[in-house]
Amino acid sequence: MSKTLVFGGAGQLGQCLKAVAEKSGYNDIIFPPENESNILDASGLDHLMQKFQPSYVINCAAYTAVDKAEDEVELARKVNRDGAENLAIVCAKYDATLIHISTDFVFEGNLPKLLTEEDETNPISVYGLTKLEGEKEIEANLDQYYILRTSWLYSEYGNNFVKTMLKLAADRSELSIIADQVGSPTYAIDLAGAILHIIQNDNRSYGVYHFSNEGTTSWFDFAKGIFDIAQVNIKVNPINTSQYPTKAKRPAYSVMDKSKIKLNFNIHIPYWRDSLMNCIKAL
Repeated sequence: MSKTLVFGGAGQLGQCLKAVAEKSGYNDIIFPPENESNILDASGLDHLMQKFQPSYVINCAAYTAVDKAEDEVELARKVNRDGAENLAIVCAKYDATLIHISTDFVFEGNLPKLLTEEDETNPISVYGLTKLEGEKEIEANLDQYYILRTSWLYSEYGNNFVKTMLKLAADRSELSIIADQVGSPTYAIDLAGAILHIIQNDNRSYGVYHFSNEGTTSWFDFAKGIFDIAQVNIKVNPINTSQYPTKAKRPAYSVMDKSKIKLNFNIHIPYWRDSLMNCIKAL
């Protein structure tokens, strides 16, 4: 397998990549320390590329605080747009393929239909907008790229919905969870496996792809699934988005069509509940 350089290795997906690479015996993957791998430092990126000469670069680094981004527009844009642009430019210079992680938040999510890679993007939050701007910078500056849009990421690493629910359930007897936002949870271990599969496959079908676990659910049903599998006895009440106002708007329906990635890379994607079982077992 080719040499791979990972940015954002300390985050949730980065840690999953590390775990999956170790398990599959892929040693040619490099996780430089955070102080040496700032995607906003163009000369630092150049130095790393020169030092390691990777065939692949994986970008897991992002500004992901969805509500905070509404106030920290410039910071979100710096990381999500300018950081992606810096990586695209340096990958073009050193003839490396970039695998960049994006989001379902690039869509408005106002129609109950499966979203394809060709569907019109129309973000309704600063986070979604800056992630889309990052996608466009990659497309403008690089030919060899895979942009992987994902959704509702969770795992045994980092902070995420699954761990938050289990933590809250330890202190409370009742929770109210939003039931009118529908999407597909993604086990970050499955996404990490798909990324390494693409690198191994090396079939160069570059472009934008969607990846999440199979099936659809609401945050309410996702929470119910977590408690059911973890055998936690707690009352969960469904509420509407309007009853839990947040600074940033979220897509109401962001279920993505995964046909393209399955077809081009012969990837098997597990059903969300099966992957959730694996995660809770690991926790």
